[in-house]
Amino acid sequence: MEIGIYTLGDLAVDPSTNETIDPNQRMEEVIEAAKLADDLGLDVFGVGEHHRLDFVISTPAVVLSAIARETKNIRLTSATTVLSTTDPVRLYEEFATVDLLSQGRAEMMAGRGAFLEPFELFGYELAAFDGLFKEHMDLFLQLNRREQLDWEGKYRSPLKNAQIAPRAYQKEIPVWIGVGGSVDSAVRAGTFGSGLAMAILSGDPERFIPLAKAYKKAFQEAGHDEKQMRIGVTGHGFIAETSEAAHDIFYPYYKQYKTAAKKRKDPDFELTRELFESWTAPEGALFVGSPEEIADKIVYQHEHFGHDRCLLQLDVGGVPFEHITRSIELLANKVVPMVKERLQ
Repeated sequence: MEIGIYTLGDLAVDPSTNETIDPNQRMEEVIEAAKLADDLGLDVFGVGEHHRLDFVISTPAVVLSAIARETKNIRLTSATTVLSTTDPVRLYEEFATVDLLSQGRAEMMAGRGAFLEPFELFGYELAAFDGLFKEHMDLFLQLNRREQLDWEGKYRSPLKNAQIAPRAYQKEIPVWIGVGGSVDSAVRAGTFGSGLAMAILSGDPERFIPLAKAYKKAFQEAGHDEKQMRIGVTGHGFIAETSEAAHDIFYPYYKQYKTAAKKRKDPDFELTRELFESWTAPEGALFVGSPEEIADKIVYQHEHFGHDRCLLQLDVGGVPFEHITRSIELLANKVVPMVKERLQ
């Protein structure tokens, strides 16, 4: 089981001070979190892509390049790259550069993204998002395997005897497809032969069991090497020495984050403490609690999905950095040993 963390670099308002973190400070915290995760021996560090003023990271490859030179061992991934609105040639070149800078630690997680801004910003038709995703993924995978190729598609200008440089340090950059609950997307990941990253952010995690099964079936039916089959879980979390401390510290920040997000669709929504507690229960989606509780939840989900990677976002909603660093320390020093011992 690989265990790591990811961040979206959100610029949230601290509910205790009503102040918004400075973007420069936030970026420094992202890099410091990656360095700490690397020093403590976590396996993976990821950064997401957003194109809004309430996030500081819009170009994962640039941020990962900076992190690559400050770390030694930790794998570096996007979480996620909005593939439908990104040119695959440029994307491959960017991640190949990260791979060279990190001496073979780069990965790419592709997804639809949570917001629609990239389509208008970069001149893509929203109605074509599904076709764009399929075509861009197909081309990226070809670029990943071949340094020179001919190619023609529907949405992009053709390539003729194109040289794709630089080449990655690894033979191929590992690719994942992030899904939020769609069985069709899980099947697509299996058909392409990529990893499957399931974003379990709310509700009952058991509803993702059909996705894991559909992915495995599609992967096998497409004839891919089953040794390359990968399933990951990503989720929101926070860890403190005790369950009570974790809940008390995290709840005000998560309440602010989740209430704001939900109100875009439901103006009357409010994340009550009672609802929050139900989400953090052993069968809930949130990884919030003591190290023992987090280890229990990772193992519990592993029994259902058989996954081999778990990534937690520990900085949701503007949690102060001193709490985030302590959470990272507990994840690495307490949770990881318990999980690995129990999954031996």
